[in-house]
Amino acid sequence: QVQLVESGGGLVQPGGSLRLSCGASGFTLDRYHVGWFRQVPGKEREGMSCVSATDGSTYYRDSVKGRFTITRDNANNAVHLQMNNLRPEDTAVYYCAADPNGGFCEVVVTTITVEGVEKWGQGTQVTVSS
Repeated sequence: QVQLVESGGGLVQPGGSLRLSCGASGFTLDRYHVGWFRQVPGKEREGMSCVSATDGSTYYRDSVKGRFTITRDNANNAVHLQMNNLRPEDTAVYYCAADPNGGFCEVVVTTITVEGVEKWGQGTQVTVSS
């Protein structure tokens, strides 16, 4: 079965850290650009970070730059998002997405709505609260 599955969400205090994982089954993730998105109720799903399949370049939206780190874990067919210094405004459902098209990562971190993404995970809740 071809799917993406996120894990690692939960409740954390402000200033804390979480590590999200995006695991793939049924396909090889390192052949895809992989992005992390988040969505809060009533708002568009917004891209936060992406890692390129072409050269491993990483991309971040300004709001998370310096706090979030995206990495590939090819041995486990996964991509991770390390989130440090979390803030209440980081509270959202986090989704990973995989797409083979060139330019995907640039679109992820510069636009609000990304259309036509090939694969999505089901999401994992991150809550930052004291």
